[in-house]
Amino acid sequence: MKSEQTIGTMPQLCLAEKALLGSFLKENHLLQDTSILPEHFAEGRHRLLLRLMKKIHSQSRAVDSVTIALEGDPEIFGGLSYVQELLSYANPERYESYEDIVLEDWKQREKKNILTLAVKEEWAMDRVISALQNMNQAKINDHRSINDELLAVYDDPWCEAKQPPTALSGIAQLDAFTNGFQDGDLTIIAARPSMGKTDVMLHLAKQAGWQRYLPVIFSLEMPAHNITKRLIASTGGFNRAKMRDPYQHLTEAQKNHWSTVLGRLNETEIQLFDGSSQSVPMMRAKLRKMIHEFPDRKPIVFIDYLGLITPNDTYGGNANQQIGEISKGLKAMAKDFNCPVVCLAQLNRSVEQRQDKRPSMSDIRDSGCVEQDADMMILLYREKYYDRSVKNPALELIITKNRNGPVGTAHAVYNENTGEIKDADHQRAI
Repeated sequence: MKSEQTIGTMPQLCLAEKALLGSFLKENHLLQDTSILPEHFAEGRHRLLLRLMKKIHSQSRAVDSVTIALEGDPEIFGGLSYVQELLSYANPERYESYEDIVLEDWKQREKKNILTLAVKEEWAMDRVISALQNMNQAKINDHRSINDELLAVYDDPWCEAKQPPTALSGIAQLDAFTNGFQDGDLTIIAARPSMGKTDVMLHLAKQAGWQRYLPVIFSLEMPAHNITKRLIASTGGFNRAKMRDPYQHLTEAQKNHWSTVLGRLNETEIQLFDGSSQSVPMMRAKLRKMIHEFPDRKPIVFIDYLGLITPNDTYGGNANQQIGEISKGLKAMAKDFNCPVVCLAQLNRSVEQRQDKRPSMSDIRDSGCVEQDADMMILLYREKYYDRSVKNPALELIITKNRNGPVGTAHAVYNENTGEIKDADHQRAI
């Protein structure tokens, strides 16, 4: 929001500082992530309070009004009532924007201080420039020297390469094209409604979980209990119609298999968020929390689906601009958290008008910048979807964009009754 990016008055800055401190109190793990230092705050008591909070957190203790009272003198901060009041300003989902506000204001203050001191002490111009550059390094850690990069690859021709781990799909032909889902990559999986894209997503999430990744699913369309039923049905090979009342409809053999299926699914550690109105900043906040709760697992994010993500701006109702903002946000999330992000998308009706109904990238609804931002695009096609007389359960995964490899079509088998995905040779995946 514009007002949050341009700081002109102390009340605005004070609110941002309060919101940051409140967010730290509410979500202690943010103290480990933040680049904000006590000296970045304009208000003295906020500097003292952040210094104390960081000290308590460094001792692996909970940061709250009790530990603050025990460790310091609350009267310095305005009393415990003020510490409690800070919680009312907490909004961890907007934490990054508050950081930007505080840092930007600190930079403006520092710039004035540097220029004032430079005039007073008659600094040389190179000293002024150096001081300003050092100030601007706050929250900038993306610098790489070519010397260091070349040194890192110097021995590569004589050493066997260690391939970075990737989240394999368990579909041999797809993995041959992609070598799995890569860290920092945004993948878009698009299809017409009821083509099977949610089942594909759940298949990929299970495979990733069984490979010790942490699958984080943002289901904006389907509630968590329905997602859970789908996972059980596809894993156990149960007809989804029976999942409406397992007691009545499952056979004795299936009931005996039930606990094994649930145990197998439990190993995936899938995390579900099924709020209907979620923005990219909200997802980032929830993902950050999951990373701290499961430090031994690399996250992989799945989102169902692109068109339901809430944009930060309405852009006057311009859907292309809204989707463009969201796709850029998803790519930034993949890069910032260094994890794969897989997002489902709908195809528009134009595909239905063609003789060959296999989709192309231009069929993505309100595509905007999606084609540009995505590292990989996979479009789903089933002949049986358009001709119910066809008995072939084949599912085509058409890779139309792949920054890390070739494009082409991978084949799998889809059971629309159970939601199970198998390899093209009808073998179960991992």
